Amino acid sequence: MNSQLYALKAEFIKNKHSKILLISFTAFALVPVMGGVFMLVMRDPEAMAQASLLNAKMEAMNLSAGWDALFMILKQGMGIGGIMVYGFIVSWIFGREYSDNTVKDLLSLPTSKTKILNAKYMVYFVWSAALAVVNAIVGIVTGLILRLPGFKSADVFEFLIDYGFTTFLTIMLGTPIAFFSMWGRGYLAPLGFVALTLVFSQILAAVGYGHFFPWSVPALFSASGGEYKEQLNITSYLILFFVSIIGYCVTVFYWEYTDHNK
Repeated sequence: MNSQLYALKAEFIKNKHSKILLISFTAFALVPVMGGVFMLVMRDPEAMAQASLLNAKMEAMNLSAGWDALFMILKQGMGIGGIMVYGFIVSWIFGREYSDNTVKDLLSLPTSKTKILNAKYMVYFVWSAALAVVNAIVGIVTGLILRLPGFKSADVFEFLIDYGFTTFLTIMLGTPIAFFSMWGRGYLAPLGFVALTLVFSQILAAVGYGHFFPWSVPALFSASGGEYKEQLNITSYLILFFVSIIGYCVTVFYWEYTDHNK
């Protein structure tokens, strides 16, 4: 147990001074900030008339400038943007050892390989959860500053439940990316994999098969329209959890039994 704590402490120390930490929080905070900008645009009839795509989407969902629209933006930002941001984070955590040529030093430590891997996953989970919490706070504060109408405590509670579960689903999808970070020995392979999953998630969701593709599930769940959530069933979540577990197991197997010499 002590060795696991030491491995976890080492991972936190390595990452807390990294510029990527600040960059990730700054980049992800653009979602609630842009949500606030959209609310301002929606309040202005002339600006809204010029923003034809935004206007069409809001009309289709029967939304106006208010808390419902802001919550929708935050949830979909997590369901779609979270895949990209979290994919970048896990690529960094697991791929930097190869890019910095420190993997041999890491494996020479008197600590179990699996415990080192688990420490990296723990950092990833904490980092991702912290991003989600900060984003939710920034979004709610933005709505309060703009004095958006329709604030109800029941709606906030429902938002936090949906937002939290969307975050959980998105975090779970990081395990296969960790494998590609090790297999590709750097950042390019995992980031390419993330890009492919984003493309396929949009295509499959558009043709009605997104509920069978794990990387489409968070976006479908986060959608405010009930018709999108209704596409999901127990099979959708089981597939996602199965992919996550397989991703973890394959990563552990690769980390334990592969020659990591470059």
